Amino acid sequence: MWDTIRESSLGQLARFLSRRPDLFPYPEELASFQLPDCLSGGPSALLGDRLEDKLKRQRVVSPGTEHLLFSTTATTPSKEKDKDLEAASLQTWDENLLISTPTPAKRTPELDDVSTPARSPQAPNAEKHEPVPIAWYTPTDPSNPQNWSLAKKAWITTQMGLYTFAVYIGSSLYAPSEAQVASAFSTSAEAAALGIALYVAGYGLGPLLWSPLSEIPGIGRTTIYTATFSVFVALALGASVVDNGSGGFAGLLVLRFLLGFFGSPCLATAGATLDDMFAPWKLPYVLTVWSAASGLGPALGPVVAGFAVAEMGWRWGAWELFWLAAPVWLFMFAGLPETNADTILHRRATCLRLRTGRSDVTCEADLRRAHMSSARQVVVDALVKPWQINALDPAVLYTTFYSAVLYGTYYSFFEAFPLVFADMYGFNLGESGLPFLAFVPGLLIAVPSYIIWFRVSAEPVMRKELPPLYGHPESRLLPAVATTFMGPIGLFIFAWTSRPDVHWMVPIVGLTVQYICMVIAYQCMNFYISRCYPKYSASLFAANTFARSSFAAGSILFSKPMYEAMGVSGGVSLLGGLAILCAGGMVFLYCYGDRLRNRSRFAQSS
Repeated sequence: MWDTIRESSLGQLARFLSRRPDLFPYPEELASFQLPDCLSGGPSALLGDRLEDKLKRQRVVSPGTEHLLFSTTATTPSKEKDKDLEAASLQTWDENLLISTPTPAKRTPELDDVSTPARSPQAPNAEKHEPVPIAWYTPTDPSNPQNWSLAKKAWITTQMGLYTFAVYIGSSLYAPSEAQVASAFSTSAEAAALGIALYVAGYGLGPLLWSPLSEIPGIGRTTIYTATFSVFVALALGASVVDNGSGGFAGLLVLRFLLGFFGSPCLATAGATLDDMFAPWKLPYVLTVWSAASGLGPALGPVVAGFAVAEMGWRWGAWELFWLAAPVWLFMFAGLPETNADTILHRRATCLRLRTGRSDVTCEADLRRAHMSSARQVVVDALVKPWQINALDPAVLYTTFYSAVLYGTYYSFFEAFPLVFADMYGFNLGESGLPFLAFVPGLLIAVPSYIIWFRVSAEPVMRKELPPLYGHPESRLLPAVATTFMGPIGLFIFAWTSRPDVHWMVPIVGLTVQYICMVIAYQCMNFYISRCYPKYSASLFAANTFARSSFAAGSILFSKPMYEAMGVSGGVSLLGGLAILCAGGMVFLYCYGDRLRNRSRFAQSS
């Protein structure tokens, strides 16, 4: 428990303000801690599989010189092995691993083809200090998130689910208030709809900033979560008390956009937090459950706020968002530990530098950043590269387009439901939000079905295959192919049965059918992209979020005029036609995705 508090924002803030290392101490700060061999004196070597293979090819390392370095349980190499290493006088740096021996060497024929660092004639015994990267001490290092207990992982996953649910429900809690907001601020219905559209646009734009920041070792994920969510809570309070007078409506819209922007880290990096803790063949289970929270949020917003707004006024939906978000933030502030391995190792290196007084102690992530390209190149990789891949890679472009269509269709229902259930079936303000519950049975069908399929068919294959593809990735699109035509079928059911002479339960059944397709399609596409484009997956997901959120924000604004001009049946049928095109694309990707990968310069082909 104490390590969880230490790694939380509360623990880090307490340590920073008190300047007391004995307050929630790290293992490296305890008197009983045994320094790694690389820091306790004497030459030593760290060899990994990649470096070992490289050295064998170079015919430099003789048998018996290999020694695991960063382990508190490792034995000290014998003097004879030290002598062999010193005789090599080799300094090799390979991304994660280092061999450093300062003693001058006697040259041998085996070393003729290996460049040896030049020694200064004025200081023949001078020692050149190379960086000493700190890694996990043992394969079972308790600081490694992959080794945490199931209870701890479940606790973190639960927090991420509540966090995501609070942010997502904030978009739709506003929906029942639109008519009252238009009346209170003397504005049009289209302008009032901006309250949802700007919120969605905000959490589409935010990941482009928060996702790269969360990967900086000195910042980490938890700091981003708690800092931005504290602003979210304050903004939710501000939106609850905004003035009705002149400028009040503009202020409300600004607050709604900023709410989405500062709530967006759950979209940007919550999946990465889960990826930090779970093996690739276990990750889909928790991602599916976590995504249920993101799907339930917008669906339950009108249900939660509808009756309250009808009785208490439009501000009540904003107050409900504040009452939900504030306790979630307190839980996260006090009990959400850091999961980013780079950040954990960065803090470990800092502790070891203080303990040993050695400035050469570092971690791999810090070394990567030290040799990183220019700031301009970093910006290009984060903001330009994903759109370049979308333009040049048909598979990525398809997933981006399909995600946008699904998300835009989903949010268009916020404008369609009042026209159908209030105008056609006579539902009041509170009752008109109840049809959103149709998404709940769709979720309860889709999530267990996908989990059962993955457990039976996909996981056994992934355990046997090599990363990053873990087998044939197109085979894991099978659930999406099997349900892809349920999307347009559900939309056509809703479109053609939404009329007074047909019972209101029939169009609701269509919504359930459509939502099953939507949930499974997202799971399959996201997993496909993460495995086929591992180098660019983070930026691709941020771009995907921006694209689908932008389209959803636009659909909120154009859907009501579209439905009024074409009728609900015509407007939803148009969306159903787009869904048919996307369904055909899923079948094509399943059949020919491997050929597209082999031709792509961005995808992992083997």
